[in-house]
Amino acid sequence: MKLVVDANIPAAEACFGRAGTLHRLPGRDIRPADVADADALIVRSITQVNQALLAQSAVRFVGTCTIGTDHIDRALLSERGIGFASAPGCNADAVVDYVLSSLLLVSEREGWSLLERKIGIVGAGNVGSRLQQRLQALDVETLVCDPPRAETERAQKERVAAGRASQFVSLDSVIEHCDVVCLHTPLVKEGPHATYQLLNAERINDLSPGTVLLNAGRGDCIDGLALRSRLAGKGDITAILDVWEDEPEIDAALRDLAAMATPHIAGHSLDGKLRGTWMIQQALSQHVGLTSDIDFNILCPSPALSAITLQQALPIEDALRLCTRAVYDVRRDHDALQRQVIHLGVKKGFDHCRANYPLRREFATLRVFLENDAAVLEAPLLAAGFQVRCV
Repeated sequence: MKLVVDANIPAAEACFGRAGTLHRLPGRDIRPADVADADALIVRSITQVNQALLAQSAVRFVGTCTIGTDHIDRALLSERGIGFASAPGCNADAVVDYVLSSLLLVSEREGWSLLERKIGIVGAGNVGSRLQQRLQALDVETLVCDPPRAETERAQKERVAAGRASQFVSLDSVIEHCDVVCLHTPLVKEGPHATYQLLNAERINDLSPGTVLLNAGRGDCIDGLALRSRLAGKGDITAILDVWEDEPEIDAALRDLAAMATPHIAGHSLDGKLRGTWMIQQALSQHVGLTSDIDFNILCPSPALSAITLQQALPIEDALRLCTRAVYDVRRDHDALQRQVIHLGVKKGFDHCRANYPLRREFATLRVFLENDAAVLEAPLLAAGFQVRCV
C-alpha cells in the first residue's frame, strides 16, 4: 500500500508505517503525478484535494489531520467512492489557547481587563463552544452567534439552560453589543448559511471604536480590503489575525496593520497535531481492516516544562498571563512571521513559518501548584485550562 503523506504531519511513521510505504512531501507541493499510483492520501489544510489532483489517481482513501474540510472536494470523493476522514476537535483546545494568549496580550498592551469585556463568539463548533466554556468559567460575559446550530436546535425543540450564552444571537447583535468579536466559522461559500465575507465592508464599518476583532477560523470570512481600509483609516479597532485571504500570498499591508499577525498556526500545538494524526490513523485502519493498537498517550512526549509553583496571590489576569506564557507566548509567532517575510518574501516566509513551526504544547500539559494565599487563583486557572493543585 502506497501512502502519500504531508511532510509536516508528526508521528506519521509510527501511525501509518504498518499500513504500507510512506512518501512524505510538502503539502503545498503534492501534484497529480505523486498520487497517480497512491492508495491513500494524508494531508493537512494547505493541500487542495480536488478533481485536478485526483483525476488520474488510484487513491481510495483521503484523510485530513485537521478540523476544517473546505480544502477537500467531498462531493468528488463520494462520487468516486473514496473513503474520507477528518479530525474534528483535534486541535480545538490549541486554538482556544491561542485566543486566550492573544487577548491577554492585547489587553495588557491597551490597558483594559479581559474579565470585564463582553466577548462575541461567531461559530459554536468544536473551537467556539470550548472557548465559550472557558470564558464562562472565567465569568466573562459572552454572546454566541451560530445560525446553523440555532436553526437545528429550534427544529429539534431542544431546551437551552437559562442564562447560557448558547441562547444564540444574530451576528449584527454581536457586532452591536460586544467589545471583542472572535470568528471561528468554517468557510461556506454558498447557501443560506454562507460564511464567505461574513464580515463584509458594511459590518466592518459597524464595529464600534475600540472593538477587538480576532479571526482564527477562515481568512475568506472577512473582507480583507475593507478591514485594511478601517485599520489604515480610522485606526480605531484592533485586529488579531491568524488566517488570511489568499494564503500563503497574504496581504502584507493588512499584516502590518494587525496588532497580532500569525501564519495560520492557532491550532499548531504538538498535542493537537498528534491527536489529528492518531484520529486519521484510526479511520484508515478501520477503512482497510487493520487492527489499531496505538495508544494516543504514548504518542505524546512529556512537556519540557511540566509544573510551576505560585507561592503567593497575584491579580487574576497577571496570574493568567504568567501561566499562559510559560506554555505559549503568541508574540513568538507574530515576530517569526515578520522576520521571515522580510528575509524570504510574503509567500515563502509564510510557508517557512508553518513548515518550521517550533514545539508548542497546550495549557493542559502544565500543572500549577498553589501555595499559601495563591489558592485563591485555583478557579480562574482551572477555567483557563491548566491543571491546578493547592498544596
